[in-house]
Amino acid sequence: MTAAKPDCAFWRGKRVLITGHSGFKGAWLTLWLSRMGAKITGISLPPNTAPNLFELADIAVLCNSHFCDIRDAAVLADRIRIAEPEVVFHLAAQPLVRASYRAPLETFSVNIMGTANVLDALRGSPVQVAMMITTDKVYRNNERPWPYREDDALGGHDPYSASKAACEIVLDSYHKAFFVEQGVAVASARAGNVIGGGDWSEDRLIPDAVRAWQASKVLHIRRPDAVRPWQHVLEPLAGYLVLAQQLWDHAELAGAYNFGPPTHEAVSVREVIELAQAAYGNGEVQHSDSSEGPHEAGRLVLEIAKAKQLLGVQPRMPLTEAVQRTMAWYKAQCGGADVRRLCEEDIAAYEAAL
Repeated sequence: MTAAKPDCAFWRGKRVLITGHSGFKGAWLTLWLSRMGAKITGISLPPNTAPNLFELADIAVLCNSHFCDIRDAAVLADRIRIAEPEVVFHLAAQPLVRASYRAPLETFSVNIMGTANVLDALRGSPVQVAMMITTDKVYRNNERPWPYREDDALGGHDPYSASKAACEIVLDSYHKAFFVEQGVAVASARAGNVIGGGDWSEDRLIPDAVRAWQASKVLHIRRPDAVRPWQHVLEPLAGYLVLAQQLWDHAELAGAYNFGPPTHEAVSVREVIELAQAAYGNGEVQHSDSSEGPHEAGRLVLEIAKAKQLLGVQPRMPLTEAVQRTMAWYKAQCGGADVRRLCEEDIAAYEAAL
């Protein structure tokens, strides 16, 4: 199958709803869709970090932006009714594993009931494609050496992973009970560990490194040998866009899809931070082999054959380039570069390579 890519002609004029548009991935997605001419409505909570990409890139001017808690079903339904979306990307979530240990009830409430509220609000709407973004952590992780496929058992040790696995069950129920009859194509997208400029979330490797090194402090690594499917943010976003395009005319492709790097590029935290050090040019690191703290998976690798074979989605950016581009973004931003321009340059370079 010919490699697929986001199609400007498809997105031009499309009414698109993005929940979580104030977050890291949501802001990048809003920027990309705006460049392609989509008519975007964004629904999310205000950004919870300072700095944040949403404000620095002035994402609000690119869309009809609303701050709304997706747990407020009535307000959410009203916003969605007014937006009349044709395509929905649901990214709004409590997205952090360690935060989910501190606030499990909030994590379950936001991720499970918030998702159910979004799905329920779409019943009877003009939506044609609903893309629900979950995570690579939905799988019951047995620390096995081979990659997880879309039909493997769901599970979750930590509250975040469990909540996202539950979202998959809620999504499957709404799809079968309501959306098949309504003619809506529904899919879940499970992406690996995402890096890229503009992420300042807590307890994430690259943001933690940037904060430490910009302050001339030592970066402390908890689990240097943990293996993850690292990828630049534009890689899964390209996959989401292509999947939505395909679903528009081929509802039979609905279902779950993994998006990640080639299997051999799922590497350890230690290897990624060594690449980041080299790209940044300086910065001290102290590794710890301690298993203290809440449980986190030691190895997680995704099988991406389904997305390749059915959608034509191919990983484009090698890990070395992904890390180099990410660190160059942070260095330029710290030096006073225009953040919107930095993002647009990365998107333009990625599009040119497709």
